Amino acid sequence: MAAASGSLPLLSSFQTLAYPLPRTLLLRRPGRTLAVASRVPAGNSYGLSRSFSTVAVATEDAVETAERRQKEDPVEERVVLPTNESSQRLLRIRHTCAHVMAMAVQKLFPGSKVTIGPWIDNGFYYDFDMEPLTDKDLKRIKKEMDRIINRNLPLIREELSREEAKRRIMALDEPYKLEILDSIKEEPITIYHIGNEWWDLCAGPHVDSTGHINKKAVELESVAGAYWRGDENKPMLQRVYGTAWETEEQLKAYLHLKKEAKRRDHRRLGQDLDLFSIQEEAGGGLVFWHPKGAIVRHLIEDSWKKIHLQHGYELLYTPHVAKADLWKISGHLDFYRENMYDQMNIEDELYQLRPMNCPYHILVYKRKLHSYRDFPIRVAELGTVYRYELSGSLHGLFRVRGFTQDDAHIFCLDDQIKGEIRGVLDLTEETLLQFGFRKYEVNLSTRPEKAVGNDDIWEKATAALRDALDDKGWDYQIDEGGGAFYGPKIDIKIEDALGRKWQCSTVQVDFNLPERFDISYVDSNTEKRRPIMIHRAVLGSLERFFGVLIEHYAGDFPLWISPIQARVLPITDSQVEYCGEVVLRLKSFGIRAELCHGERLPKLIRNAEKQKVPLMAVVGPKEVETRRVTVRSRMGGEVGTMTVDEFISKIQFAVDNRTSL
Repeated sequence: MAAASGSLPLLSSFQTLAYPLPRTLLLRRPGRTLAVASRVPAGNSYGLSRSFSTVAVATEDAVETAERRQKEDPVEERVVLPTNESSQRLLRIRHTCAHVMAMAVQKLFPGSKVTIGPWIDNGFYYDFDMEPLTDKDLKRIKKEMDRIINRNLPLIREELSREEAKRRIMALDEPYKLEILDSIKEEPITIYHIGNEWWDLCAGPHVDSTGHINKKAVELESVAGAYWRGDENKPMLQRVYGTAWETEEQLKAYLHLKKEAKRRDHRRLGQDLDLFSIQEEAGGGLVFWHPKGAIVRHLIEDSWKKIHLQHGYELLYTPHVAKADLWKISGHLDFYRENMYDQMNIEDELYQLRPMNCPYHILVYKRKLHSYRDFPIRVAELGTVYRYELSGSLHGLFRVRGFTQDDAHIFCLDDQIKGEIRGVLDLTEETLLQFGFRKYEVNLSTRPEKAVGNDDIWEKATAALRDALDDKGWDYQIDEGGGAFYGPKIDIKIEDALGRKWQCSTVQVDFNLPERFDISYVDSNTEKRRPIMIHRAVLGSLERFFGVLIEHYAGDFPLWISPIQARVLPITDSQVEYCGEVVLRLKSFGIRAELCHGERLPKLIRNAEKQKVPLMAVVGPKEVETRRVTVRSRMGGEVGTMTVDEFISKIQFAVDNRTSL
């Protein structure tokens, strides 16, 4: 996140969380019951006697499940979290808090040197050259900040000549400020005073006085190391992060959201549910899909392929490496080299791991001469690519070095662009709906200053994108000049259960690669023409999309993509043989089922809850006698006792309709 124009320079982008915060959050009033027990009907269900008729399931997961079942709750209040873009007041508060924090640090730790202190998406930070800080130190700093806020000191703007600013900085012995001063090109130089006790180079904006900050809406969150100017050869600084809001209620909402985001963290859930891992022995950023995660991936891929075949795409599989010359033609070696791995010498020829799939699809197109009658041509591939990322930037499934893109390319005529874009939007909606995503943020990016292609084709392509969005009826924003140099594009961000936005789907018109690879077709006058090429992805990378799915559902996947759909649980070992028969029957219908035994029933149920298994089929003596199972749904509670075939039928109906039992 870059600081706003005129603010102090920002060393590197940062977010308190690894993703944007939602705009709204529901907060519950105090006094809610957080205990839950599952009551077993005495004397019949589970084949238990009356003396063992209550099974306690007071796990955290069960509580979450019970809360999730509650629909409209009249005691919930909506708290709207503003953003820096939506609230100028909030931005001023956060910027001022950074200065107040710096003043507090230098009061408490004489000799500490200040560097920069911008606002960020969820608050602010400031970098200091000083001894390492502890959590105890953060509490002291916050108390000092509160005292400064209580004094209601004015924020006073002053304009200086460059020479005067330099003189004052040298008098304070602030070497980092001298570097910052040298980087400021505008005149005059402006500084902001807090009362007459502390000042900093800054262009603003700020609140009028520290009393305009609600100290109960400010919290210091953490401290981390950060190199000056992001250069590991320069001094390591202490970066203190804080969050600031307009009201105490907003702060509580943010902290609640932060806690919820931590609970949903795909890295923790991936380990707890045994879905995936990144093995350091193999290297950072390389994903190992475990059996349960691989099943989910298989279902995602299967659904993806089915939809694409229905929409007229042809599937491709292409190599993971190619001669380096291919990437020279595409321009990647000129413009993307820093993200590509070193070349391999094979029999005196250089080969390259692919960072993108596009050139491969073009080669498939070029294998024969095409007529205008062949269009549109749609090809799609789940293609694994490899991109170099610094180890410090790797982040679970969200930032990796090897990932699989749901890549597709459409070759079409000029007058087919609108129809093809509309088809992509329809396919995107159909695909995302299957996974429970219904809300999107849509942006249409237009021609940048530097671009290839003539004005006419840019206007035609941009109009086609706009018309397709209008036909679709989606609201969208125009990002003027935000297109790629090779063509305009549509970006779609999906909104998850916490209201966070994730960039997944994109549609891009490309005038560059068709020219670089000199692809053509024969028109109705037997003349060679160049086709239009459209790049598009719906899910983005499978790894990243899987991470989004994990966090969206907090690992509690819908029945149709749950790694294990049903767990069969015997009350005693006497029912194990029949339970094995039930599991085999379920598997014969393609239902992902497993048998768990060897523990008392309450623990078996708790373990299933902890592993977020959607369905449990409990078997006691009566179930064996009547050849039935008693079904418990994680989402819906007790379902009832039924035959195995009835259970299978219910699961199949729920899977086909993307519902739960």
